[in-house]
Order: sequence, then C-alpha cells, then structure tokens
Amino acid sequence: MDKEDYIFGTRAVIEAIRNGRSIDKILIKKGIDNELFNTLFPLIKENNVNFQFVPAEKISRITRKNHQGVLAFLSPVDFADIEIVLPGLFEEAVNPLILMLDRITDVRNFGAIVRSAECGGVNAVIVPEKGMARIGADAVKTSAGALNYLPVCKSPNLKQTLQFLKNSGIRIVAASEKADTLFTDAKMNVPLCIIVGAEDKGISPAILQMADEQVRIPLSGKIDSLNVSVAAGLMIFEAVRQRNLPDL
Repeated sequence: MDKEDYIFGTRAVIEAIRNGRSIDKILIKKGIDNELFNTLFPLIKENNVNFQFVPAEKISRITRKNHQGVLAFLSPVDFADIEIVLPGLFEEAVNPLILMLDRITDVRNFGAIVRSAECGGVNAVIVPEKGMARIGADAVKTSAGALNYLPVCKSPNLKQTLQFLKNSGIRIVAASEKADTLFTDAKMNVPLCIIVGAEDKGISPAILQMADEQVRIPLSGKIDSLNVSVAAGLMIFEAVRQRNLPDL
C-alpha cells in the first residue's frame, strides 16, 4: 500500500475532514474515548464519512507509527453526486449511460470496469458506500487513469438511488445469468443504467427486483460465468453499438 493512501492520528484526520480531503474510509480503534475523538466523531457523522470500529491490531498492521487509534484511507478521486450529475446531463441534451456496480470487491475488477466504462462513454459510475472495493491508488492504476476522468458517485443506499434514476426516466437493465432475455435484445439506446454484480454473489436480490429488465450474456463453454469486468464491458459496448445505429 502506498503511504500516500492514508493518514493517521486523530488530529491529522480531523484537519483532513475540515479541509475537505476526499476520504474513502476511517478505521477507529474499538473502545477509544478521549477529548480529540469526541471532536472527530461528530465531524465524521456531519460529513457522512464511511467509518469502521476495528481492533487496534488492524490499524497497527497498516502503520507501526503512533496512530492514536485512528487511520483514514484517502481517495485519489473526488466523488460526485448522481443527483447533481444526472440533471446536468439532461440539461446538456446528453442521452445518459450510467453504470451501477453492486458488491464488486476486487480492486482489479473495479479498475478494469471503470476503464471500459470510460472508453465506452459512460457518464457516471455508481457504487455503494460500503461493501465495495477501496478506491485507492491501485484502483487508479488498474483503471489506466480512467478514474481521473469518469465521475464516481457513492450511494449510501442503492435502492434509493435506483428509485431516483427511475423517477428521472432512466431505464434499468440488470445482468443476470438466470434471465431469459439476451443482452443484445434489450433496448439500450434510451437513457439507461446498467447494473452488474460480482461473479460469486451477483446482484443482490433487492436491487435485481428493481430492474426494468434482466438480461443474460449467452455462454457456450464449461465455465458458467464471465469475469465481471468482461461482462460489464460487453453490456457497455452493446449500449454503444445500439446508440450508434442509424435511425430507421
């Protein structure tokens, strides 16, 4: 892990939050209780920063320096808000293409997906605040720098975000190996959000149920699932293909 990926010490983390640094997650030692922490914790809550209480040993494995029981992972990208991004796209007469990632925990898969998304002209990627690969320097490297250009929107509740998209006129298409419809038969030349999930768990049932259409990618081999970055790429570029067809 690159040392620039994190900062430690209660006061340093307080100042990082106050200065608007983009923080991915804060690790806090279980049982911590002192004056500085009582200043830090309300700031975490006020700014909706993701945090987790952990044993002190977990923080000490990351740094042996005097961390005071507090360590913050810094994000190399500034996160966007889909409720601001989407209206802006409509105002610019853009036909939105959004990608939602559910339970993608492998940083290499995440980086590869974002790379394909940026190449395919995706307008924004939505990820959950929790249960997601950490967006650090490794993710930027794996994405070949695409994370520097593509808005990433963190959502505290994917169901609520999906409802916002649906209310905004976005069609929701989810990739599922159990679907009957082939992905090439789905209508993707309209304002669209594509959802993909991890190959081991797939899309969570509550999210899958909100899709307007579930589609599958046909497989002919003995292995029953594609790597999620490949599946995401196929879905994205099918949308690109349809959007580039001549009007009939």
